[in-house]
Amino acid sequence: MVKSIAIANRCLAVDLWTKALYHLFLSSEKKNEVDTSFLLSVLQGKDKQIVVSKMLNDSKLEHYLLSDQTLLKENDYGIPEPLSGIKINPSEIDVVFLPLLVFDRQGHRVGYGKGYYDRFLAECQKETIKVGISFFEPIDKIEDIDKNDIAMDFVVTPNQVFSF
Repeated sequence: MVKSIAIANRCLAVDLWTKALYHLFLSSEKKNEVDTSFLLSVLQGKDKQIVVSKMLNDSKLEHYLLSDQTLLKENDYGIPEPLSGIKINPSEIDVVFLPLLVFDRQGHRVGYGKGYYDRFLAECQKETIKVGISFFEPIDKIEDIDKNDIAMDFVVTPNQVFSF
């Protein structure tokens, strides 16, 4: 919890707060990943529009505006997802916060292996700001980068902000 709070606070130093539409993954308590509830509070406190995703199948995400009326239900992976709501096209999203397991000094990431975010980022605008959040420091280089992999613009850890 302390590390997740530190990441949320450190995100405040990243130059991305003039944007309008922010995508945030909702974390699973079952996985050892950053608890994004603190970052959600920051976004809400800054009165930002927040987009969350729903897994449709093994390859696709749908994106919904998060509002007070949005009903969430945990999926099979323990991830809260919207049941319905206002759909958002990925090309409209200004900032994406991304989960990651490992990242390197060039801004490449390794996620949870299903490719959801790789496909999602390909649908976003080139100008969309991509912010990885991680408990861990970078490794020197991820060797098996695919030509379709999209690098991060920033990665925020409890100790530092990395810019690429």
